[in-house]
Amino acid sequence: MASGKFIAIEGGEGSGKSTQARLLADALAVRGIDVELTREPGGTPGAEAIRHLLLHPPGKEWGAPAEAMLFAAARADHVARRIVPALEQGRWVICDRFVDSSRAYQGLAGALGDDAVQTLHAIGSGGLMPDLTILVQIDERLAADRLHHRDGDHADAIGGRGTSYHRAVADAFASFAQAAPERFAVIDGNGTPDEVHARIIAAIERVGR
Repeated sequence: MASGKFIAIEGGEGSGKSTQARLLADALAVRGIDVELTREPGGTPGAEAIRHLLLHPPGKEWGAPAEAMLFAAARADHVARRIVPALEQGRWVICDRFVDSSRAYQGLAGALGDDAVQTLHAIGSGGLMPDLTILVQIDERLAADRLHHRDGDHADAIGGRGTSYHRAVADAFASFAQAAPERFAVIDGNGTPDEVHARIIAAIERVGR
């Protein structure tokens, strides 16, 4: 049986990537493609439990090493129990975040180092990478406005970090896309959801059927 396609949607806080993941999954389903929409951290019962620990730590915020290992553990379960089985069944998997988020948030912005994150990914998830990674980039002020509207004063442990941290995350994502243009499609996330969705639809044509 032919394997499916794996598309990750990445971006900083407030980029609209979760909305775009849903819109993309719906559009592919209309085309008759069997789609699995999932997210990270999460996607399986075990990974969702780890997600809660990550976003709402029991006590002080996790340090970068512990945080990276928790993400890697959640991803290992997600890959083994949901992503790989779906791909082997010929389904397309649309994932809201994947390993590039760990590389950006814990590896570079968290100063753990990209090599450490990639090693954890190799151990836990066999180094699985998406066929295409869609990076949604938006203006920093727009992102801040969206987060304030969405979260108010109740941001989670990661989303609530300071401006310099989130700027480092954005810079990390941009550097990954520049280093691997064959895997990344950089999308202008400024505009209405429908406008951004149209840009993403044009970008996924490269992965074919």
